[in-house]
Amino acid sequence: MMNGNLSKKLFTYFLAVIILSLTSVGMFTYTRSSNELNDQSGRQLSQIANNALYQTDLYLQTYERAMISLLSNKDVKQFIDMPVVEGYDYYNYSSLIKEIGMKPIFIRNPEVIAIYILSYHGNAVLGLNSGYEQTMSPKEVNKHLAQLKDKTNNDGTLTVMNRTILPERTNSTITLARKIRGLGSTEFNGILAIEIQSKDLSTLWGGIDLGENGYFYIVDKTGEIVYHPAEQKIGTRWPDWMETQLQGADSQTFEGEEEGEKRMFVTRKSDYSGWTLIVSMPLDELQKPVANIRTTTIVVGLCTLIVALWLSHRFGRSITKPIRVLKDGMRQTEKGNWMTIPVSADPKGEIDQLTISYNRMVSRLSELVEQVYEAELINRETQLERQKAEFQSLQMQINPHFLYNTLETIVCYAALKDSTEITEIVKSMAYMLRYSVQTNLEEITVANELKHILNYTVILKHRIEREFEIDVAVPPDYLLKKMVRLTLQPLVENAFQHAFPDGMEDYHYIRIDAGERDGLFWVTVEDNGAGMTQEQLHKLQQKLETNRLAEDDGAQAGSREA
Repeated sequence: MMNGNLSKKLFTYFLAVIILSLTSVGMFTYTRSSNELNDQSGRQLSQIANNALYQTDLYLQTYERAMISLLSNKDVKQFIDMPVVEGYDYYNYSSLIKEIGMKPIFIRNPEVIAIYILSYHGNAVLGLNSGYEQTMSPKEVNKHLAQLKDKTNNDGTLTVMNRTILPERTNSTITLARKIRGLGSTEFNGILAIEIQSKDLSTLWGGIDLGENGYFYIVDKTGEIVYHPAEQKIGTRWPDWMETQLQGADSQTFEGEEEGEKRMFVTRKSDYSGWTLIVSMPLDELQKPVANIRTTTIVVGLCTLIVALWLSHRFGRSITKPIRVLKDGMRQTEKGNWMTIPVSADPKGEIDQLTISYNRMVSRLSELVEQVYEAELINRETQLERQKAEFQSLQMQINPHFLYNTLETIVCYAALKDSTEITEIVKSMAYMLRYSVQTNLEEITVANELKHILNYTVILKHRIEREFEIDVAVPPDYLLKKMVRLTLQPLVENAFQHAFPDGMEDYHYIRIDAGERDGLFWVTVEDNGAGMTQEQLHKLQQKLETNRLAEDDGAQAGSREA
């Protein structure tokens, strides 16, 4: 890894630092938050249990206060003290008790199902909130009296139990009972009981949110379940392990398993009723916020990791990109491309300073190379100027052989006769001389050169003593094109001298053509004479390539003079 490129090393180091930091922070935050939430959940459940127990006690105390009105009723006390009452007396007492004592309670508390009074002498009054009249047989009175005597407190305090004298209300009724005294007795000689619907407790706790699967249930002093949302469990005993867990403790918070599900239990025992209120909630629901925190921590951690990796990649590129640009600039410099690298307007970093130093080096090298190139260019321009002067010097020269022959011809004509040919030759010769000695014109038109060729051919036909014409195939559009002066006449003269060594015949021709190709203007002089060998062509091409066309050896000079 240490031998990798800089960007990979930076990315790897950043990745290690980011993962270590996120893992440490995430684990610490998750552990701390989960512990806090677990503690908060425990406190919240304890508070819920306390509030529910308080509301339940208030609820029961409401009915106990309703019973006090019956306890202070004179007719009730007399009914308790009386021996077995039958006939009109029973009817009279029961009607008074129901109308004066029980009916107001039913009106104020419609949730009360039944109120009944049982005396130890076998007398009984049963009032139903439904309004139906129902009596109990002596056997039923004795049966219920025996059960209530056994379960009610001997000190006359209120006893809450899960029982009913109405068979159809089994496991759905809570009975509040207490032992009472008669008008003239000091001992308890009767029992007063009120039955209420157990489902009213769920209404009482309806404002408490225990989630989807959380619930309350109540166990009495004997371990019998008085209230449970699952009615089939009412009247059953609570599990033995829970009884052992709660032994000797009025309030506790613990975890256990119920019906194969792990749950948390919070218990509170009422000093008023002797009931034990149990709050039961699944651990999954209690720990759901912790699971949400874990999921959120993982998601946020992953998102943070992605953003951090992107930022580290960007940071790495901000370092490696200028270095790559500098490396590419050096490669271009190696190839001879003097390329400077742009620098920010306010360079501060080390890489900017390195780039500035590199640009200075490139600029200095570029200046040195430019100086060498300019020196070489000056030398080449000097050589071209020298060659141009030699060419102009050649342009100023007139072939002595041609001038001597022309003058001789003029002399011969002049001696023999006075003819127009002499005038024609002299005029052509005068034009050629004037055209040749004009040094102030570097470039002329194609038409000027063709006119010069025309005067040359006028003189030449008198020398060779035969008529001939030069085929000019130059398109009219090219007649005004610029070209170098005195370039066509030497070529035409060369054709006469070397292309037709045995004289010019009728089938011989010299053709001048011109055109453009790839933006270049060209002019050609073509003949169908003797031509030259491949060796002569090769030598001529070598002279053209080395700019030694003007050089001539003795043999060539001798041949031209001949």
